[in-house]
Amino acid sequence: MSKQAIEKLNLKGKVNIEIPEILFSSVEHALRMLVRDLETVLGASPQLVTESDKNAELCIRLALENDDIPKRSEAFGFRFHSDGVIPYMEIIGHDELGLVYGILEFSRIYLGIQPFWFWTDQSIAKQLEINIPCLDYDAPVPKVRYRGWFVNDEVSLIGWKDPYPPTREVWEPVFEALLRSGGNMVIPGTDLPRDGIHYKLASEMGLWVTHHHAEPLGAEMFLRAFPGRNASYQEAPELFERLWAEAIEEQKNMKVLWVLSFRGQGDAPFWYNDPSFDTSEKRGAMISKVIRKQYDMIGSVVKNPVYCVALYGEIAELFKGGYVDLPEDVIKIWADNGYGKMVSRRHNNQNHRVPSLPTSDDRGRDGLYYHVTFHDLQASNHLTMYPGSATFLKQEIEAAFAAGADDYLLINCGNIRPHVYSLDILRELWSAGTIDVKKHLNEFVSGYYASHQDELKELYQSYTEAAIQYGPHADDLAGDEYYHHPARQIIGHWLQGKCKQPDSRLFWAVGEVPFYHQVKNFEDLLAQGIEKWGAWLTRCDEVLAKLDTDDLRRATDHLRFHGALHLSGCEGFYWMCRSFREYHEQRYPQAFVFASESMSFYKKGLDILRDAEHGKWDRFYRADWLTNIESTVNNVDTVRQFLRMHGDSPDFFLWYKEYLMPETEKHIYLENTHRNPLSDSELAVLLKQHFTRSGSINP
Repeated sequence: MSKQAIEKLNLKGKVNIEIPEILFSSVEHALRMLVRDLETVLGASPQLVTESDKNAELCIRLALENDDIPKRSEAFGFRFHSDGVIPYMEIIGHDELGLVYGILEFSRIYLGIQPFWFWTDQSIAKQLEINIPCLDYDAPVPKVRYRGWFVNDEVSLIGWKDPYPPTREVWEPVFEALLRSGGNMVIPGTDLPRDGIHYKLASEMGLWVTHHHAEPLGAEMFLRAFPGRNASYQEAPELFERLWAEAIEEQKNMKVLWVLSFRGQGDAPFWYNDPSFDTSEKRGAMISKVIRKQYDMIGSVVKNPVYCVALYGEIAELFKGGYVDLPEDVIKIWADNGYGKMVSRRHNNQNHRVPSLPTSDDRGRDGLYYHVTFHDLQASNHLTMYPGSATFLKQEIEAAFAAGADDYLLINCGNIRPHVYSLDILRELWSAGTIDVKKHLNEFVSGYYASHQDELKELYQSYTEAAIQYGPHADDLAGDEYYHHPARQIIGHWLQGKCKQPDSRLFWAVGEVPFYHQVKNFEDLLAQGIEKWGAWLTRCDEVLAKLDTDDLRRATDHLRFHGALHLSGCEGFYWMCRSFREYHEQRYPQAFVFASESMSFYKKGLDILRDAEHGKWDRFYRADWLTNIESTVNNVDTVRQFLRMHGDSPDFFLWYKEYLMPETEKHIYLENTHRNPLSDSELAVLLKQHFTRSGSINP
C-alpha cells in the first residue's frame, strides 16, 4: 500500500505501542502520561512493547541518520506508513526532549489533552475510536531556545500537602504542565531545603534546571553554611568558592543553565554586608570579578556550559552604567518590573521606569525574566489572575523579542493554578514568537469549556477592564495584594497614633499628602473598584447560571474566583477607610459599625478560598501567607476592639444602653441584672440597624 493510499489511522480499545529498548527517564515519564491519556480517552490501557511488533499502531523512536526529521535539538515529527495491511504512525524525536514533546503533542492534537488539563480540571471526553489523518508533520522551531518557569512565591504548593519540602505528588503536575507547554527549563521553587526532590525530579523529567539570582550556581546561602560569619567575599573568598565548587560538583552531570551572580544574603545588594563598597565603580568591579571567577570554575569542570546573568535590581543599574563587565557568551537576562512592563521595578516609592531591554549596540545573547504573578507588599497579583490584558502581554513580549531578547524566557508562574490563562498566552509567545490574541482566546476557551464559549471569552477579555488603575501607567493595575498590604499599613499607622503625619510607605499609591487624604484617596479608588468589579461579577454570574456542572465548577474556579476576591477585597478595604473617616470625626460607634462591615467583607475572601478547595484541591490555599487575607481580618478585628474602647469601655454596655435599649428600660433597669455585654459582631449588627433607621450613617 502506497503512502498516498493511507488516509486514516483508526485507534480504538487497547492500542499497541512500540517503544525504544533503551529509555531516557524523561521519556519514561512521558510514556506514563501517554498511557494515562489513552486509558482516559479510549477506556483501555495500551500495550507497550520494546521489540518490533507488526501489530503496533504507534511506534516511538529516536531518529536515525537517514530519517528526514529536522536535525536540531528537541525536534520531532510524525510519519505514517503501512506494512501492506495495517497503517501505523511513528513519533520520531531527534533527542530525548524531542521524544517527550512528540508524545505530548500527539496527546494534545489527537486525544484533546490540553497543557493545563490538571490545573483546570479539564473534562476529557471518552471516545470509542480516534481517527488520525495520515499527514506527516514536523514540529516548528520554537522562537525561544530556553523557555520555562520560575516556581516562585509558591506557598500554595508548599501548603497544599503535609510533607515538606513538597514531594513528587506536588511537583510532577507542575513539570508535566511545563513540558506540555513546550517548556524546557525550570527554577523549581524558592529557597527550599536542599534534600528536597524538586531539582532531581525536574532533571529526571528532562528539564534544564537553573537558579534564583540570589542563589548563584544553585549554591548554599553563605550564612546558612557559615552562620555568624560576615558574608564578605573580600574577607573570605575561599569560603564562597568552596560553596560554588560543591554546587558545580553536585550538578555537573545535569542539564544546567548556570546563573552567575553576586548578591548579598536574603536577595539584597552585597554591599549591605560589606559597606566598604560605597561607589558604583567598586561595586561593579567586585561583581565583574566574582562573575568571572564563577565562569572559570564552571568552565574547568563542565563541558559546553550555558551561562546566564540576571540583570535584576542593582546589577541591571550597574551594567547599564558601564560598571559591570560580562563574558560575551553569557546570556543577559532582562527583567520586567513585576507588573509585566519591561522597565525597572518600583522600589518602595522610587519608580524610575528605566527601560529594561538590550539596546541596538548590545553584543551577545539576551533573554527575559517576566512576571505573570508577583509578590511585592504593594499592589501585585498573587492569588488572582494577571490583571493586564492579553494585548498588553503581546506588545511587551513581542517588543522584547524585536530588541533581540529571545534566547531565554523565564516566567514567574507562582502557584500555577490561578495563572493558567496568562501562562498559556506566554506558551504561545515562546513557541511562535507572536500571538493572535483573539484566535488564542478562541482556542483556549474551546479547549477547556464545552458551551457558552462566546460569553466566557467576553469575561476573560473584560476582566482587565474591571481592575483598579491606581497610577498613570498601563501596568498600574491593582492585584489582590493592593487590598491587603496597604490596608494593614494604614491600620498600623492609625493605631500607633501617627494620624497627624502621612504614611510614607503609601506615597507610591496615593501621593505625599496628609494621612487623612491618603486614606480618602484609597477610598475613592476603591469605590470605583466596587462598582466595576460588582458589574463584572454580575455578568459572570449570569453566564455561570447557564453552564452545566463541569463547566460551572471550572468557570467558578478560573473566572468567578478572581473577580470575587477582587470585589471582597475592594469592599473590605473601602469600609475600613470609611471607618477611619468616622473615627476622624469622633463618631466612634459609627466607625465601629463600618469596621465590622470591613471585617465581614474581608472574611468573604476566606470563604472564596475555601470554596475553591474542592476535591484534589483540598487545602490548596491554606498557606495564604503572602496576600494573607486572614491577617487582614485579624487586623480589622483589632480596629473594632480599639474603637469600642472609645466610649463603650470599661463595661462594654454603654453603647447598648445609649442606642439600643428601649427608652422605658433605660431609667428602670437594675444594673446588677444586665451585665452580659454583647459581642462585637452582635453589637455591630444591632448598631447598624439603629443608625440606618435613624439616618446617622449612609452605608
